[in-house]
Amino acid sequence: VHAGGRDCSAAQLLHVLAKCLHLVCVFKCSEALELLADLPAAHYRTGWVLCLVGRAHFELVNYSEAERAFGAALAAEPHRLAGHELHSTLLWHVRAESRLCALAQHALAVDRRSAHAWAILGNCFSLQKEHSTALKFLKRAIQLAPELAYAHTLCGHEFAANEDFDKALAAYRQAILIDERHYNAWYGLGSIYFRQEQYDLSEAHLSRALQLNPRSSPLQCYLGMALHEKALAEGEPPHRALEVLNRAIELDANNPLARFQRARVLLSLNEQSVALEELLALRELAPKEGAVHLMLGRVYKRMNDPQKALVSLSTALDLNPKDAQVIKSAIHKLDAADDDDVEDEM
Repeated sequence: VHAGGRDCSAAQLLHVLAKCLHLVCVFKCSEALELLADLPAAHYRTGWVLCLVGRAHFELVNYSEAERAFGAALAAEPHRLAGHELHSTLLWHVRAESRLCALAQHALAVDRRSAHAWAILGNCFSLQKEHSTALKFLKRAIQLAPELAYAHTLCGHEFAANEDFDKALAAYRQAILIDERHYNAWYGLGSIYFRQEQYDLSEAHLSRALQLNPRSSPLQCYLGMALHEKALAEGEPPHRALEVLNRAIELDANNPLARFQRARVLLSLNEQSVALEELLALRELAPKEGAVHLMLGRVYKRMNDPQKALVSLSTALDLNPKDAQVIKSAIHKLDAADDDDVEDEM
């Protein structure tokens, strides 16, 4: 065989593949992709390698490249379903309902006794917000492969969506018992404690997730959110939250949630001018996000610019009619003394 521009034995090739797998498992995904790119075409175009490429791009939040790699893996080996549960999560994230349905149909047609197929189907119904049905299929995946940690984590997400927090916590803990390096489950625990306003516990579990995957911009963002709420609850300035959110943006400048939460923190620190700059940049990144316009309106109000505040709030009302009551209340308060609500959600 040929790899890295030279002839090598099968053992050397396996060594390269094992090193790439290890790099992805410790989330050094860019390094793994560089090594994988040096593989000879005959090996690179296999389902296993292409799924690993897709996984690496997924962890780097390069969703278009990840989907391309997963699609190539499916074309190369249509009967190989292992790894495509992550493919289905990718499609869930980009809200590609028709492509996710097609993947689920294909998976069941290939092997109805595959745990990966039922996990894919669970994600498909989750995207349609049919969480109870999704849980039924994910439990079938667990029945077929009790050692599949990701299926337990997906169950935890569905329990959380149904606000059944005790069962969600149990599912995440079971995933960690199977694989203590499964950062998704540590994140799940942190998110539940965040929703329960147990910010110390949220911080601890999100920090553990970040120990495992320190290059994750989304994890840095969620930790920043927990630290912000903890600081507000304790009446302290949220400087640590700002540091963490800055790191999240350094890792991914196009992470809209991190930039939005950074603006919230800056507003809590009475840094209206910097918050305004952040929100204006975010408006270019996500022009149809009503929460951005709502917070812009509140920033303009604090800066004594009621005309721009009204324009922003009116835009927020057009984009988010379901939040009409909150937005109209903000409009009515434009002439009132400043209120301290920065609790918008993106």
